[in-house]
Amino acid sequence: MSRLPAFNPLLPETLSLMAPGQHILVETSMSVFKKILVPIDGSNTSNKALDHALRIAQESKAQVRLVHCIDELSLLNSHEYAGELFQLARTHGEQILQEGLTTAKAVGVAADSRLIDRVGQRLGESVADAAGDFAADLVVIGTHGRRGIGRVLLGSGSEQIMRMSPVPVLMVRGVD
Repeated sequence: MSRLPAFNPLLPETLSLMAPGQHILVETSMSVFKKILVPIDGSNTSNKALDHALRIAQESKAQVRLVHCIDELSLLNSHEYAGELFQLARTHGEQILQEGLTTAKAVGVAADSRLIDRVGQRLGESVADAAGDFAADLVVIGTHGRRGIGRVLLGSGSEQIMRMSPVPVLMVRGVD
């Protein structure tokens, strides 16, 4: 007695087992995101973005990389380089990253971190480079959603990231 192969709509050789005009809905689950990059700065807004990224990572079993960027140009004061101020910024950045890693570990998400401190590089460039280095599928960032004069005066780091990112960007609206 010969056995008929089981129907599998993903295998063309089993399509002959379907009756003419019969349609089959095939539900497949596929994780789109395997590597998620999350720039964090310790603010409530970036923490909210981190929470969203970790939920996505849990659902898709993705790996997360946290990055913190130091803007060295903002640390220049009266044309003098403040080495002590730069070291404080690095220490604070490492602390922010460690807190993020602790949060990721608490929810069972594989994560690592990088401190980025490239002289003269804009935030958008730094994050875009980090996304490429990590082979990220997604960048998740917090945004304050500033408009009008606030946006003109303060700029929009999230907009820079969105414009320069080599991968999709999920912007999470902040609370502060």
